[in-house]
Amino acid sequence: MSSTAASTGLEQSPAPLIATAYDWKKEAGLRLSLLSDPPGVVEMPGLRYTIVSIHVGPSVEVACRRGGHTHHGTAVHGDIEIIPAYTPSVWEIKQKDTALILSLSPELLHAVVEQFDLDPARVEIINRFQERDAQLESIALALRAEKESGYPCGRLYFDSLATAVAARLVRCHSSAALTAGKQNGRLADRRLRQVFAYIEDNLHQQMSLAAVAAVAGVSVSHLKTIFRESVGQPVHQYVIRRRVERARALLGEGKLSISQIAFETGFAHQSHLARHMRRVLGVSPRALREQLHAHAD
Repeated sequence: MSSTAASTGLEQSPAPLIATAYDWKKEAGLRLSLLSDPPGVVEMPGLRYTIVSIHVGPSVEVACRRGGHTHHGTAVHGDIEIIPAYTPSVWEIKQKDTALILSLSPELLHAVVEQFDLDPARVEIINRFQERDAQLESIALALRAEKESGYPCGRLYFDSLATAVAARLVRCHSSAALTAGKQNGRLADRRLRQVFAYIEDNLHQQMSLAAVAAVAGVSVSHLKTIFRESVGQPVHQYVIRRRVERARALLGEGKLSISQIAFETGFAHQSHLARHMRRVLGVSPRALREQLHAHAD
């Protein structure tokens, strides 16, 4: 997480999302950035915003000191860090780290807390390290796709997603959630985390269920059960979606041809990539590349 970008309210990024005409006020108290940091130590000051940082891309060894706690581990794609307002952080990153950052204003959170008939003064967002929350991740990815496409669904759609993020934080990652005994969706199974890391690091090549199950140290049938319960979809669907999302990122970079991207993301050929991208994203690789580059210009 870039300390420079964080200190300015996440306005700067070495790998920014596509710029649009929306400003801070129009974004309903929520701002997105895609930040990349090289290996080393990164310090982030305490901000008035609540930060949701979602790790994207290959696995990274990280250590973090935040809120009086220290956490060491391997961050895999989809791991979520929740940083309450005014909480400084110090990160030690062993490899290049890329994260999708959601910055929520206190005004947005207070409005959502009041909609739940709760007292904002008594509700605190909880400091989380490497959390798993499939619903929160899905909302964040929808926000990213909407922004990258230039807000085709309009302000109402974006505002509703921003409110959904705030509601998820209040109901599942706050003192109100703990008091109510709500589940926070955390994946406690270490073997399942190993599965996520293996999948992310091997998207470029073919993977069998047997190989993935061997990484987890469980049978294929047990892998199917614990994966579906935790992620909400079968292993093969998750792998395809991650390959499509990786392909979308490569299309945005504009460095490789579509056929090269298909190869780099584990698809058999260009048509194979196109078929799954249309199914998952509703658009062909060629059309998506033109769309991304048009908005970048």
